[in-house]
Amino acid sequence: MKKVIKPGIRLLEIYCNEADSNQYKQSQNNGGRIVLPVILTVLLFSSCITNLNIVTVSAPAINCIFDSDCNVTANDTSDDFVLSGMAGSGFLQSRTLPVGEAGTPGAGLYAYEYRIDLRQMAGLTHLEGVKELSLDFGPVSSLDYNGDGSADDVYVITAGGLGTVAPSSAVKSGNRIIFKFGTSIYAGNAPGNGQSSFFFGIASRSPAYPVEAHIVDTQNNSYTLDARAPNFNP
Repeated sequence: MKKVIKPGIRLLEIYCNEADSNQYKQSQNNGGRIVLPVILTVLLFSSCITNLNIVTVSAPAINCIFDSDCNVTANDTSDDFVLSGMAGSGFLQSRTLPVGEAGTPGAGLYAYEYRIDLRQMAGLTHLEGVKELSLDFGPVSSLDYNGDGSADDVYVITAGGLGTVAPSSAVKSGNRIIFKFGTSIYAGNAPGNGQSSFFFGIASRSPAYPVEAHIVDTQNNSYTLDARAPNFNP
């Protein structure tokens, strides 16, 4: 549920996940509110750190989750970046699908897909890579993406699309999601020889708006990029 901490006179409100958000809204309709003392702040934040499960899927089959004809028109944006010491450029791609059609598993939901592309980035004496992507996403809507009967949080398109590197973990801390790559996405020894991640996606009930995303390279340098994510708190 939505939990409220009162340190002094300031209220800090936190959504752990979509189920918590919905439960809080119901309690508010009933006139209820949960107030926790400031001493529980650390415990509360710990309880809001969640490991998201990741499954692999193929394209265009994944489109059937959101469209009855399995045919969608994606909206793509990207932001270029150059890693320290590298030549050429890479980019972060944000892809959104139209809201899920009625009668599909993803009805009323918006799919957000991301891809990190370093194929045209190159290094002469050493190679840098990207090991982490994070952005504010808000509540996650889980769906059975791979058809095994269980709800999934993140899907990775490992067949029928671009890329060779998948995220190894996804952690949700408050409203922020951190995707980590156990095997980093590396630049190449010449333009055209670098790597790209697979498209990896996640769903939300909220439409898109511009946000700042952050990537971290293999030397722990951080870069701020333009991306799109759910407008979960309009």
